[in-house]
Amino acid sequence: MNWVALKMLTGDRAKYFGLVFGVAFASMLMSHQVSIFCGLMRRTASQILDVRDASIWVCDPELQSVDEIEPLSTTALHRVRSVPGVRWAARLSKSLGRIRTADGLYRTAIVMGLDDDSLAGAPQQMIRGSWHDLRQPDGVILDDAGYSYLFPGEPVILGRTLEMNDRRVVIVGICRVAAPFQTFPVMYCRYSQAMQYVPRERNALCFVIADAHPDADPRDVCRRIRDRTRLAAYDSWSFVWLTIGYYMRSTGIPVNFGITVGLGFIVGTAIAGQTFYLFTLENLKQFGALKAMGVTNKRILAMILLQAAVVGGLGFALGMGAASVFFEVTKDIYHLRGFYLPWQVAVGTAAAVVVIMFLASIVSIRRVWTLEPAIVFK
Repeated sequence: MNWVALKMLTGDRAKYFGLVFGVAFASMLMSHQVSIFCGLMRRTASQILDVRDASIWVCDPELQSVDEIEPLSTTALHRVRSVPGVRWAARLSKSLGRIRTADGLYRTAIVMGLDDDSLAGAPQQMIRGSWHDLRQPDGVILDDAGYSYLFPGEPVILGRTLEMNDRRVVIVGICRVAAPFQTFPVMYCRYSQAMQYVPRERNALCFVIADAHPDADPRDVCRRIRDRTRLAAYDSWSFVWLTIGYYMRSTGIPVNFGITVGLGFIVGTAIAGQTFYLFTLENLKQFGALKAMGVTNKRILAMILLQAAVVGGLGFALGMGAASVFFEVTKDIYHLRGFYLPWQVAVGTAAAVVVIMFLASIVSIRRVWTLEPAIVFK
């Protein structure tokens, strides 16, 4: 009977391919949009994820995301260091600066100022050079995508100079970092340099990053920091989710992507449901003949579900394949880097396809379930 069900399914090639295309389109649209949404949310916390040597972030209590700049007092660093359970603490600044390239153009960059002594928060994935080279006069490290943006089509050459706030900048290393939400080059330098590269403020310290003793729970240490300093303190993942939550509440990103995903689901269900029902109507006599031969309703139900499973499986595979190809092709494009297809999205899309095919087959099942065998003689 399975062979009969598949033969009936592929008998009308136009409707068969229409079914598969509808499910493939819905799968591609849903997985594509959800993946981009996840990538954007990950981008909002990229600077947190790139700092791998610190487990604690201390900031102003009013700060809602890592992209906000709320200056701390100069005593914040010493107060954090005095809290029991803190193994070390270091300064970290984050700001936006303007880079003047060799051809006279200005480009905005994210400037990360690292503690002069420890260089805590330095990039871990170096492509050229070493983060120790930041101790060289005017030395900075650029991310690889930022270098390609500032010097399009040119090979990586260490020692090239730029200009920021009328001061010389020497590229001493190239690193790889997570793509930021703001698609600007990311530049690492010493804290004292960062104060010269960006407009001065009375208090320029943005964060204090710290690490807990091996035998201390970072969450307990964060609680002690909050109690003793009256500053906000988060472990790294709590700060990541704080930042993501801020963007989800304060922007229209979740609503816009949710509408697109919902439309993909509705369109997929409508196309699959209508086409599947028309396919069933055209095969009523065949189903009636099967009933007249003694085939039970349960067996016919299994045949319809097999047809739905075949269409859903092929459509899902094609849709996910198209989405994967898109992310593979665009992974090296500057503004689209950092987006990928998480396995959780694939699982969620598969579940959505199951629901789509179930809804699409309900009407057909009901129509065949009540079918009289006598229809074969009409």
